[in-house]
Amino acid sequence: MNAPTAFRQQLLTTIPRLRRYARSLVFDTSTADDLVQTALERALAHWHQFDQRRDILVWVISIAHNAFMDDRRRHSRVFPVEPLEMQDGPDAVASAQPDPGLRMDLMSALSRLSVEQREPLLLVTLEQLSYAECAEVLRIPVGTVMSRVSRGRAALRALLDGHAPSPTGTRGLRRVV
Repeated sequence: MNAPTAFRQQLLTTIPRLRRYARSLVFDTSTADDLVQTALERALAHWHQFDQRRDILVWVISIAHNAFMDDRRRHSRVFPVEPLEMQDGPDAVASAQPDPGLRMDLMSALSRLSVEQREPLLLVTLEQLSYAECAEVLRIPVGTVMSRVSRGRAALRALLDGHAPSPTGTRGLRRVV
């Protein structure tokens, strides 16, 4: 059974933010596009499970998060992509960004955060989800979201300032070789 037209229209409106979230999560345009496609396919296949009282963006990002976690479990070893290796597509922000060096520093610093810190930080700051919505997407308590965002911000700030993060902020850092 095909999804109703209204549902498909709602789903289409989520694509730009879903794609932005996926790109900032995996740091690779092609992998991000695959993640978005997987999330959209799953949403269309399970459209009847969507509760109209919920925000469709939160629902679709939850699907993308679950697909990402499935992929992480499937491939136990993660190979981080360095920012210099990233390819900018037609929707790149490089032309609108006055300082490409700052963008590179930010991407590098974000890539050094653990997924556990990066995901809630991006959902709350970039996607502007509430802590409760973020907790729903990640299936973790609201307090955990708040502490991960706080530690992620502190670690990101330290990395951008050229300092090693404080000992309390290093739990979320991963070593990039």
